[in-house]
Amino acid sequence: MASNDDDRDPVDWERYEDELNPDADSADVVDLDKERQRRDQADTDDEPRTGLLHGNPDTETVLVDSVAAQRRPRFTLSGLRDARRRPIVPGWLRSRAEATGNALWALGLLGHTLAYHGIRLPKYGAKVAWRAPRGAVRMVRSYVWWLFDLEGVPYRQATARVEDADMYLKLARQRDRRVRWRGIVTVPVALGLVLAAVWLATTPATVTGWAAIAALVALCGIVGTPADKPLLDTAVVRTDAAPLTSDEVVRALATLRIVGIDRAIRAGDTGKRWFPAPIQRENGAGWRAEVELPRGVTATEVVEKREELASALARPLGCVWPEANAEVHPGRLVLFVADRDMSRAKPVPWPLLKTGLVDLFKPFPFGTDPRGRLVSLTLMFASMIIGSIPRMGKTFTLRLALLGAALDPRAWLYAFDLKGTGDLSPLESVCHRYRAGDDDDDIEYAIIAMRELRTELRRRTKVIRELPRDLCPENKVTPELASRKTLGLQPIVIGVDECQVWFEHPVYGAEFEEICTDLVKRGPAAGIVLILATQRPDAKSLPTGISANAVLRFCLKVMGHLENDMVLGTSMHKTGVRATMFSRRDRGIGYLAGEGDDPQIARTAYIDGPTAEAIVTRARAARERAGNLTGHAAGQTVDTLTVRRDTLIDDLAIVLGTGDAKVWTETVLDRLAGLRPEVYAGLTRDQLTAALKVHGIKTKQVWGTDPTTGEGANRRGIDRADITAAITKRDRDQGGRAAS
Repeated sequence: MASNDDDRDPVDWERYEDELNPDADSADVVDLDKERQRRDQADTDDEPRTGLLHGNPDTETVLVDSVAAQRRPRFTLSGLRDARRRPIVPGWLRSRAEATGNALWALGLLGHTLAYHGIRLPKYGAKVAWRAPRGAVRMVRSYVWWLFDLEGVPYRQATARVEDADMYLKLARQRDRRVRWRGIVTVPVALGLVLAAVWLATTPATVTGWAAIAALVALCGIVGTPADKPLLDTAVVRTDAAPLTSDEVVRALATLRIVGIDRAIRAGDTGKRWFPAPIQRENGAGWRAEVELPRGVTATEVVEKREELASALARPLGCVWPEANAEVHPGRLVLFVADRDMSRAKPVPWPLLKTGLVDLFKPFPFGTDPRGRLVSLTLMFASMIIGSIPRMGKTFTLRLALLGAALDPRAWLYAFDLKGTGDLSPLESVCHRYRAGDDDDDIEYAIIAMRELRTELRRRTKVIRELPRDLCPENKVTPELASRKTLGLQPIVIGVDECQVWFEHPVYGAEFEEICTDLVKRGPAAGIVLILATQRPDAKSLPTGISANAVLRFCLKVMGHLENDMVLGTSMHKTGVRATMFSRRDRGIGYLAGEGDDPQIARTAYIDGPTAEAIVTRARAARERAGNLTGHAAGQTVDTLTVRRDTLIDDLAIVLGTGDAKVWTETVLDRLAGLRPEVYAGLTRDQLTAALKVHGIKTKQVWGTDPTTGEGANRRGIDRADITAAITKRDRDQGGRAAS
């Protein structure tokens, strides 16, 4: 149905223009700044507004898109449901480990204070004796001042100078009354002191007498102590940080030269509305400020300028920790300013340092966050990636995770130190498989161990598949199943330091990648956990199939956003989770993702080599009691792969013969095993393919006839011409080197 535009009321355009620009008659040029401020004030005005544009001129209405219209009532059912409840019991009190740690710290502080002052008692006694005469003079002078009402002398003199006789007489009578009754009080006090002095002088020395003298001297010494020279020394030196205020935060943000913030401040925004909640103390470790940044400004812009922000706040860099709260929106900044520099503060002792065991199915202590709260790590059902630039604590983090696994007596440990410096050597006595170095025999040992794990994974999946539903309801390993030795489903934790050495190996790199990808994808459900650490987190060092499927990620300092996202996950850098903000002083500090809903900053517990050895000694004793000392820890050895790469192509030339131009790989394997069974028995297709890559030989599609069925087919195989060419090239190169 067509609308009848003619029936509508005519618009009063002059009145409409007046409401848009009420100053139009008084000036030909509009002041844009004043107009913008007027509109901003109108948008934030909480009072109802009238006018033609707002509805009926005779009725007070509210714009539908105004702040007043969109504001939700504070005390409504929906509002209260959305409100975040603050915990009744503080977080540090709900955690047994944290509460115990705080209690032990308090007892330690008390013991330190008592011991500190106890050993200085002779010094304090000498100070008191030296200051006692001065204190006695002070006490006598104060008493005389009080007895004769000398504090009123200036007032009486003032009334005499102005010749106010009535006031002077009042003050004089008041002074006489005071001196009279104070003198009456002084008589028995003086008499008591005289009798006490006579008694002390005539009575033989007793404990009571010496105690009285000591108390009197101590009292005089305390009174005689100067205000700038306290009697007791300071047992604990405190460096109290200045409180964090909203003005300080706004001024600091204004110095970062962020366009949106600068524009808001130039427009007259004082920043008072930037704080949705008051700045408050958190866990006694610092101040927490939530900041609603101006529209168009993201919290990640502030996070990226952490160093400039710390300078603007005049705080150490290790005290300032800005984070983005993406759950609210990208412009919500959470700023925590700690009392102490996190990188310089004394590390909190690892709760499992001297006592306690670990259940890998439950969280175990990993470190602390900037607020001093305990950060836990749950290894079971998750693979882990650790990445950073060199010398930031990557290897120590890997060793910490493996120490936690070692304290579970059920777990089997596989440790591979490809850096070869022995950082993981303290764990050797509890490892099922252990190797340090990246020489050929070390790599061959590792590939055999990883093939062993691949076979174990397949066995475990079959065992889990065949278990009754009531024993394995979710088709994955449970703590009860892991404790049953007959099933062989104990947790297996593999730690690899400098994993890029594996994936970049010219012979076994592809096979390492294939096995590790399979373990990352299918291993967690079968109780197999893979932890990879690298100082070069890129696509070559961390293949995409591995980095995309790891659940736990710990990223210390990295140099760019690509490395950041390779370790922490895609687009983490854009969302404000940026390990690039850490400085080189922040050793052991990084972002932990995958443990909890949001990534969190954590400082790992520091455990040096001797301490790690002591922990492993306790872990080995627990394994011996549980009867779970296996593999390398029990003295078993693994035979390394013995494929002789220098004679492989010569052996291939022999087994291929002159009548076979192209042969299937399966046929080649059978012939090699017949030629040298001590070398080639058990050699797989993948191993042969990898060994041939060293000589530049690739397998290709080969037509042949199956000897059992007589049918022809295309399969992967080897061309004898490629073998001949490789031998010719090798001989030519060797001859050239000999001639030179």
